[in-house]
Amino acid sequence: MDITVLFKLTYGLYVVGTYDDGRPVGCVINTCFQVTSQNPILAISLNKNNYTLEAIKKNKRFSLSIIAEETDPSVIGTFGFQSSRNADKYADYGYEEVAGVPVVNGVFAGRLILDALNFVDNETHVVVLARLVDTVKGEGTPMTYDYYHRVVKGKAPKNAPTYVAEEKPEEKVEAKPATGKTKYKCTVCGFVVELDGEMPDDYRCPLCKAPKDKFVKLD
Repeated sequence: MDITVLFKLTYGLYVVGTYDDGRPVGCVINTCFQVTSQNPILAISLNKNNYTLEAIKKNKRFSLSIIAEETDPSVIGTFGFQSSRNADKYADYGYEEVAGVPVVNGVFAGRLILDALNFVDNETHVVVLARLVDTVKGEGTPMTYDYYHRVVKGKAPKNAPTYVAEEKPEEKVEAKPATGKTKYKCTVCGFVVELDGEMPDDYRCPLCKAPKDKFVKLD
């Protein structure tokens, strides 16, 4: 079965925010849809290993920030490729409290505040059904998952329901020019950068903040 056909389904990108014993936590998800129109109920999907899911189960209320094409792309890396277990994801951006939950600062297409109603087990993931309790208008064009892959050149983190492991290409040994541009790819988030010569020792991925040793040279 060719599961890449699933890539044709449409998705967006969202930052989930909530508190864990007073500490703001959050993550990026790509699955959210509206279930009912009157007194709206929405559904999101979270991996069972996701720390933010644990916090939502305790706190019930959470925010959903709709990522826009104009959103700082490093937000996706920070909230999508790190864990709130050991990282303060809000440190570089700050946050505002809205209706009792944190919403990360920045340009977003809109904000939703929801209260979890039910948690539905789906093997590796949990679908959270939640009641919409408040909204905040935003700005910009909502970022689709296709735009994220095609323009931002990002990839799905392992906890995403759309994650597909990449096949390792065969290694090629070729002579490299002594000068000119060199492409490097982040093995954490898939970001590709083109630099003059060697990558500096203090270089960090602008998308997920991974250090130099997480990059590989591309042909």
